[in-house]
Formats: sequence, structure tokens, C-alpha cells
Amino acid sequence: MNRSDVIASLVLSGYALGRIAAQDAGNDAPAAQWRVLSLLEQEGARRVGELAAAARTTQPGMTRLLGMLEKDGLVRRSPDPDDSRATVVDITPKGATAVAAWRAEFRETLAPRFAALSDDDWSTLTRAAEILAAHTTTERTGESR
Repeated sequence: MNRSDVIASLVLSGYALGRIAAQDAGNDAPAAQWRVLSLLEQEGARRVGELAAAARTTQPGMTRLLGMLEKDGLVRRSPDPDDSRATVVDITPKGATAVAAWRAEFRETLAPRFAALSDDDWSTLTRAAEILAAHTTTERTGESR
């Protein structure tokens, strides 16, 4: 497998893992909900447009999703202190708890699929996860580090 194929395989495998975890756990919440909550938890408050771009959805679609999340107490919206025309969204403590529970749920759901891995395979996956984390963290401008 060449380098480009490795990257494509990692992306597709990541999507598959997320889908399998949600299906096996019976979690019917939209994947965009978890992406948005995770982003807010990891990177802090964001404007609606930034969240829409990060989630690869439209601004009206993100506004609808945020309305549901706000109604459930998972996020809070407030005026942007730098631009009164814009809204900033942040995760609430309830939202952070929901993300932690979701992560625990998918860890438990996926654990049996990886139970037979050797220590060498776990070392390889651990290193791969570290590399992926280092290369997928984004700056506020959306550029990769």
C-alpha cells in the first residue's frame, strides 16, 4: 500500500469505526452532534459558521443542530464579544458529560473487536493514534498543524 492509500484507508476505517460503534451501541444521535460537541470540548467556543465549516454542513443546518443541542442543555449560545452580529457556541457541563459517556460507550462497544490483538499490534495502534492526533489538530483558522 502506498502512502496515499494508507491515508485513505485510515480515513475510511475511522468512519467505519464510528458507524459500527454507533450501530452496535444503538446510539441514534446524529454523528454531527458528537463531532460538534467534541470540537467544542477540545478547542473551546466557536462561532456558528466555524462549526458549520468544521462539520461540513451548511450554516442553516448547523443552526438547527445547535438549536436541538441547546434545547437539550448540551451547548449554550451567546453574543460574540468581538462582533455583536455573530453568535458564539460553547459546550456546557452537561454536554461535556454526554461526550464522556459517548466515548465510554464506543470504547466498550468496540473493545471486543480488538480483544485478540497482540501487544505489538497495540503498540502499533497506539503510535498510529498519537501520529493521527498530532496531524489532525486544527488552528482556529482551520489549517492543519
